[in-house]
Amino acid sequence: MRTVIQRVASCNLTIEGQEYSHIGYGLLVLVSFEDADTSEDREWLCGKITGLRIFDDSQGTMDLDIRDIGGDIMVVSQFTLHASTRRGNRPSYSKAARPDVAKPAYDAFIESLELSLERKVSTGQFGAHMEISLVNDGPVTIFIDSKNRE
Repeated sequence: MRTVIQRVASCNLTIEGQEYSHIGYGLLVLVSFEDADTSEDREWLCGKITGLRIFDDSQGTMDLDIRDIGGDIMVVSQFTLHASTRRGNRPSYSKAARPDVAKPAYDAFIESLELSLERKVSTGQFGAHMEISLVNDGPVTIFIDSKNRE
């Protein structure tokens, strides 16, 4: 699983010109799946996301996590995070899981993240063409790959 996590002041997701979901202060999580992903990858990543201390405390130090601040999370499936540009200029997405694998993985990821966060998260719509407007706070943007746990 690969994620790009952005700390946002706000985020709005529309589909076909209609608002589908939105959040206030919190995290936008773009996530991509591959066939080799396991439930262990999912649980590790959910714990990592909810435990990331990337919000400022009263001293202005990034020392608080999403639960500490009562922030929101929006999760959006984005298979292009598995793009390979090794050969030529047209990205290959051969490592990205096919929709019949990725959709159940996306649903399970959302469920696990909600359990870890102990409340609902906002989402995009799997497979839809979406437009996301956000105000990146900081900016703070973090890439995490469950296969390369750095």
